[in-house]
Amino acid sequence: MSQDLNPTANPLPEGTAGFIDHIGVAVRDLDEALVLYRDLLGLELERMEEVPAENVRVAFLKLARSGCPGHLELLAPLSENGAIAGFIAKKGPGLHHIAVAAENIEIVMERCRQAGIRLLDETPRTGAGGKQIVFMHPKSGGGVLIEICAGT
Repeated sequence: MSQDLNPTANPLPEGTAGFIDHIGVAVRDLDEALVLYRDLLGLELERMEEVPAENVRVAFLKLARSGCPGHLELLAPLSENGAIAGFIAKKGPGLHHIAVAAENIEIVMERCRQAGIRLLDETPRTGAGGKQIVFMHPKSGGGVLIEICAGT
């Protein structure tokens, strides 16, 4: 079983970055979750912030310490309102989404539309870290909520 790992032999589709930006996990209590992921499992906390537009407090933990991209994003609701609070109320804490990086989010969005992919956002919106984001409907993502985020 031979596979060509030369990136020039298999170029990325236009506008893509070729890596997972982050994995989002919904949690009830951010401080409790940090005890598990940071203090017990050893992931390094990079930053914390609030995203009032999404009614959420987030913590970004590095998935790699060698300079590689990628984070674990812990999402805790600020109140009983908002998407994360609704997710936890319906399904409980757990895997919320996978975010794929895009070098050009508009190109990726258009390619998705042309392929019949249902996007939950008509235009990019600002997410954590000031990144422009768009979500794909889970039915179009094989049951997985997929976030496309700009800025690599």
